[in-house]
Amino acid sequence: MEEPEPQNDTVDLVGEPFAVIESDPAVFTSLARRLGIRGVEFVELYSIDAFAVDHLSPLGLVFCFLWKRDSNKPHEFDDPSASRVWFANQLSDDACASQALLNIALNCPNLRIGDGLAMFKHETEHMSPVMKGLAISNSPSIRSAHRALARPSDLRGALNSAATATLEAAKKKPKPPTSKRGTTNKKPAKETKKESEEQEVYHFIGYVPAHGKVWELDGLKSGPLEVGELEEDPHPGHSAKSWMDVARPALRMKMQKYGQGNIRFCLLALVEGAFEKANDALEFLKREKVSIERRLPAEWEALVDMNRLEQSQYAFISPICGGSIAAGTTYASDFGARRMERDMEIMRMQPQELVEAWERCVQDAVRAKVALEDEVSKGYRANTEHIKRTHDYEPFIKEFISCLQTEGLLDPLLNPNDPKSKKRKKDDK
Repeated sequence: MEEPEPQNDTVDLVGEPFAVIESDPAVFTSLARRLGIRGVEFVELYSIDAFAVDHLSPLGLVFCFLWKRDSNKPHEFDDPSASRVWFANQLSDDACASQALLNIALNCPNLRIGDGLAMFKHETEHMSPVMKGLAISNSPSIRSAHRALARPSDLRGALNSAATATLEAAKKKPKPPTSKRGTTNKKPAKETKKESEEQEVYHFIGYVPAHGKVWELDGLKSGPLEVGELEEDPHPGHSAKSWMDVARPALRMKMQKYGQGNIRFCLLALVEGAFEKANDALEFLKREKVSIERRLPAEWEALVDMNRLEQSQYAFISPICGGSIAAGTTYASDFGARRMERDMEIMRMQPQELVEAWERCVQDAVRAKVALEDEVSKGYRANTEHIKRTHDYEPFIKEFISCLQTEGLLDPLLNPNDPKSKKRKKDDK
């Protein structure tokens, strides 16, 4: 049997550098899905108060802020309970977005992370944070998923930064002085260093509940930082605190520390996917309609409200899968159990109760379909924005300017006061 030829063009031993990606909920949702995470999405929070967060039941938080280098020496965290937390150090520039997402996702036991990430978690589970960070940097799938969401200008900027860092590292090598000229240019070097330190750098960190505690996961620190403990058994008459109640003071302290002079923050919450919930709601009602109609008498159409009967002609048509009225895909793990329980309730209903249940089913289906259509439209808009963001407009702009120069139309634009340009304008008229 002839051996297949090796495809060297698909093997990336070094890998291109990570690039900056936007702190946008649609971008992070796309990143999660490209990594194989299903059933969740990111939403942006404009307040950390209970009224704005608790109803979302977030699984984790990604906090983006304008990072400043601490003057003090970084603390080494040595918490024995932190050894159970999956945590990776950030070893690659501009990888903090993927770093924060993975630090959250791999600490959520009920999250569907896919076979690829499940294997990655199993292989790196007993590694040190540094080795986990190295595994992330060397993973082609994680790197390609991250870079697929970056703008072309940011990709070129990442390559330029990598080349600049390589040249600066080469210049730092000790060389024997050959002449007095070789010891000059020290002042511009200091100015360049000062300018680079003044550049704005944004950083992503994660907050997640795990193993009875709330953790702050910052890839630039040595390990997970415990924010607080969760209440296992609340006192009688008192409800247990949510993990957001524990994380809220830490978030306020972080905002106060890094928010002096600016309020440029972005807080994203990892929540259950709204599309999956809306789809399951409509699919649930599709099956309920069939179950109810099986028990209704033959002349049941004359017993129900005529408006509801007319609405039923379109209320159960799904906006996905070709607009089919048949049962479609579901996502919730407990969908079958809930459906079976509801079917048992329908079996015990009286004829008049069945008519009322059918009318409520149609009314609920109208709302469920509208909610699902909204989620589908949101997905189309997010995909359109992704195409606009990742499309490279530079070749078009270069060709457009070249054509202007070839046709002699560029000089009148650049030098409008030039006599030749004025004469050309008169000739064109």
